[in-house]
Amino acid sequence: MSNQIKVLVIDDEPAIRKLLRVCLEADGYHVADAATANDGLRDAVAFKPEVIILDLGLPDMGGDEFIRRFREWSSIPIIVLTVRDNDVDKVKVLDAGADDYLTKPFSTAELLARVRVALRHAHPGEESSVFVSGPLKIDFAARIVTVDNEMVHLTATEYNLLRLLARHAGRVVTHTQILREVWGPSAVEQRQYLRVYFGQLRKKLDSASIPQDLIATEPGIGYRLRTIE
Repeated sequence: MSNQIKVLVIDDEPAIRKLLRVCLEADGYHVADAATANDGLRDAVAFKPEVIILDLGLPDMGGDEFIRRFREWSSIPIIVLTVRDNDVDKVKVLDAGADDYLTKPFSTAELLARVRVALRHAHPGEESSVFVSGPLKIDFAARIVTVDNEMVHLTATEYNLLRLLARHAGRVVTHTQILREVWGPSAVEQRQYLRVYFGQLRKKLDSASIPQDLIATEPGIGYRLRTIE
């Protein structure tokens, strides 16, 4: 038990808590659960999880408030579950400090994949200096991008966009986060930059061996770089 990765599930629906416990425990995780945000905060201190799965619709506290309070003292990855198909709510929790989100209903396979991604990003010191996703390879130290072993010539901005997505591969990066990281705080409202530069980047990465959705658009929210084995 001591070697198992700990996951804390915070959801007020008993059926969802049971489903997540069965799914996660079958995959080898040690699971604790809570039905309210306040219980979740208390259990996070006692249980010391390595990932939190958080429902937004809790009875005692908004999800974004929970995340802000939790982020005051912990950087543990948080994956948000929501039935709200609302871009504003998703962006709000991501900007508050959530690492990813899933919209209910979701597949257990996707949930497990998101948990694995969150765990990888919880240990940035262990990241390789080379990122590989299918035929795409990025050598961060040399600043070289190749597709099918052929070098792709990117501008500095295009490379910075790709590097940012690769460093968060498998997770959505919001428009605001991208604009702030690549162009600076004064550019956070300039979303037209993203349409232009991501269009150019996709064109340069275009290859028969690369899926068209390698750089996936999350409408109204941001972008996600898919990971391909």
